[in-house]
Amino acid sequence: MTVRAGIAGLGRWGQVLVRSISGSDAITVTAGCTGRKERARDFCAEQGIDLRDGLDDLLRDPDLDAIILATPHGQHAEQMIRCARAGKHVFCEKPFTMSGESAERAAAALTEAGLVCALGHNRRFLPAMMRLREIVATGGIGTPLHVEGNISSAGGGGHPDGHWRNDGTESPAGGMTGLGVHMADAMISFMGPVTEVRTTSECRTLSGDIDDVTFVTMRFASGATGYLSTLTVTGRIWWVRVMGDGGWASMRGPNKLAYCRRGGEEVLETFEATDIERAELEAFAEAITGGAPYPLPVAEAIHDAALLEAIVLSAETGETVSV
Repeated sequence: MTVRAGIAGLGRWGQVLVRSISGSDAITVTAGCTGRKERARDFCAEQGIDLRDGLDDLLRDPDLDAIILATPHGQHAEQMIRCARAGKHVFCEKPFTMSGESAERAAAALTEAGLVCALGHNRRFLPAMMRLREIVATGGIGTPLHVEGNISSAGGGGHPDGHWRNDGTESPAGGMTGLGVHMADAMISFMGPVTEVRTTSECRTLSGDIDDVTFVTMRFASGATGYLSTLTVTGRIWWVRVMGDGGWASMRGPNKLAYCRRGGEEVLETFEATDIERAELEAFAEAITGGAPYPLPVAEAIHDAALLEAIVLSAETGETVSV
């Protein structure tokens, strides 16, 4: 069975998602809607997508099994609830929602309706990330004590005037909503839930509502500590390192993993690049058609949202905030 999906949001990232599954036997996008139809007409014609007037048009279509949401963050929760009422499985781009409470409502609406609720953290599908999780989970570095990471890019200030990503209510705490949530989710995936955070978020070179330097210190339920940084005005960065009482393991970019056991020598592993957008959407389709559950558990998607909410509140107040 090929899952037939509609997509809401056909901006740059929505188009990346559609292109990633071109030729897939698992899932195909046949209809879509977007806020600025005139900007998507040529793309939809090229991809064979029926461009509709809005999400309601997609939800009324009995031929669509699922909806992909690549819409502004603040719209996700209510859109997921509408999808649940219409009996559509949902793949939602990150961040899942902007608060723990809204994430719980949205996820409950889908799961209680027997529908798949999938969050699009594509970096979970990197082979190097999977290997890092395996090393930590199997005790390869002993008991995890501390984690640190940085995800950054030069995207700050790159969106045109009036774009929703320039709106501080849609993109609070600098690069957290566009970038940092990837690192936060990665840390949750191999360190477990976070109990408290303290955030500093500042605008040092940009003008407008979006900060360009954000960093977060955190305490995990296990007692481990960590920090993450995200900048929107520097070169592209992705690295994350977990340190335990038996060694450490570190991703160096998306396709390299180094680790060193206590008393041993550093080992470097290199992995082939993979289409992580195609991987996540095909995993979504597999979950819909009765295969393996989607690899990012719903409980972790909810915790992702609660963590983001706490990070933003801490940035606003300058105080330590419980998750």
